[in-house]
Amino acid sequence: MIWLEIFGITIFVLLPAYFLLFKIKQNQKKENVAFVVLTVLGWILAILLVLYPNLPGPTQVINKIYEPLGKLYE
Repeated sequence: MIWLEIFGITIFVLLPAYFLLFKIKQNQKKENVAFVVLTVLGWILAILLVLYPNLPGPTQVINKIYEPLGKLYE
């Protein structure tokens, strides 16, 4: 069942990306690279959230990193 969700996410990401990639002018290499990188990162994040739904959010990770510093300053 998880594979079906991953397949759905992949289709949901690839179809709009395919059409939007051709709307960006072909001579704009930096924009194309940035678009592809951001799309792939979003796809990876979506897959990770399907596989591991209890992943901590970015705020929780930052709190875990800086919590010892906060205790040090108290």
